[in-house]
Amino acid sequence: MSTALSVIQGDFGVHSSVAFDEKLAGYGLELHAAAIDTLQVNVGKLCNQACKHCHVDAGPARMEIMTRETAKQIIEAVRKFRIPTVDITGGAPELNPSFRYLVRESRKLASHVIVRHNLTVMFGPGLDDLPEFFREHSVEVASSLPYFLEHETDAQRGHGVFEKSIEALRLLNAVGYGIENSGLILNLVYNPVGAFLPPPQESIEADFKRELWSRYGITFNQLYTITNMPIKRFLDYLRRSGNEERYLRKLVEAFNPNTIDGLMCRNLVSVDWTGRLYDCDFNQMLELGVAPELPQTIADFDPVEFAHRRIMTGAHCFGCTAGAGSSCGGAVAAR
Repeated sequence: MSTALSVIQGDFGVHSSVAFDEKLAGYGLELHAAAIDTLQVNVGKLCNQACKHCHVDAGPARMEIMTRETAKQIIEAVRKFRIPTVDITGGAPELNPSFRYLVRESRKLASHVIVRHNLTVMFGPGLDDLPEFFREHSVEVASSLPYFLEHETDAQRGHGVFEKSIEALRLLNAVGYGIENSGLILNLVYNPVGAFLPPPQESIEADFKRELWSRYGITFNQLYTITNMPIKRFLDYLRRSGNEERYLRKLVEAFNPNTIDGLMCRNLVSVDWTGRLYDCDFNQMLELGVAPELPQTIADFDPVEFAHRRIMTGAHCFGCTAGAGSSCGGAVAAR
């Protein structure tokens, strides 16, 4: 067993960072941030779904929910520092009482807003106007759809999810999302349905566009491929299915140094539902905060201090650097 793999399996989290950092050093690389252009806001773990691949371990019974006070601190940071992009995620962020406040206030401050939308949530009580709300505020919608076939999608996200997702996509198309020259961006997100790396993003995007149009009359802008991170619920799946060692070895052996420049942690800061700061959403789920010499909460955030900071790493970082790489904006490099 390789040193990197044994470290991953021995202590998956903070103390396994040495394996990843040693891998970088072998290529003469270090991982430092660039200028901060995105504040990614995780409003909590409440969700109407409980997907098998979820690194957040979100679900209907989760009680972690951002308060209005914390939401106001986020908006104050956006106002003070004119942050270009606010990326709102969860859970299902639309279930948070402060969700629309965050969207409206961010847009008033001229920030671009991205919402990580799971599609089926719009069929919940009082949420049927979400397509119109998104359109009114020119929100960029990024929606997970594991596959263009029912069986594969329902296997990952639950029975009946595919049918509802298709209906939700039609509703988004109906108000202009994903339609050429509308200016309303609808991007889909693909996670593999199993313990393997995603295929080349360009080729599977072509498959999705062809099949969703021919089967359902649905259009969208781009497809992002994201590697399943061996964290929380997906890590539990790997262990139950006996795939943990094979999958972790695959991530280590597929390390691609060309992904480093495009990693999302270089231009992003993540905020959790309590206001604590992290280098990315994956670090957040492992409770691996930003470097201790930095401000730890959004109330004390200053992008000047966070630019060029050292990034806190762990074994899960092999997931973002495997193959073509993985980020909230999809693949980051050529294979």
